[in-house]
Amino acid sequence: MIEDQVIERIDALRLKRHWSLYRLAKESEIPYSNLNNIFNRKTCPSIPTLEKICAGLGMSLAEFFDFHTQPGPEDGLSETEEDIIYAFRTLSQRDKELFQTYLSALCRQLP
Repeated sequence: MIEDQVIERIDALRLKRHWSLYRLAKESEIPYSNLNNIFNRKTCPSIPTLEKICAGLGMSLAEFFDFHTQPGPEDGLSETEEDIIYAFRTLSQRDKELFQTYLSALCRQLP
């Protein structure tokens, strides 16, 4: 059933990031109890809830439903590097530009 696939997909993406359910709830800005109920009762989240979960995971609904893209570790990246990449993906275009400018300036200061 699609409900099971949705719940399994959320869990796989959460585990890939080494996140607890609590952290996923915080990142998604949804109550922990709602997320816990989804997993314990095996109920498919509503579209608005799923949109919030996707935003918390730094992905679109289209990316979420691309079940052929398996969540696996990024090649050669540490957990911190993965966190930075996922955080970057959630930024607005303006904030991405600011981040890139800051990072470029910071790298110039390295010996």
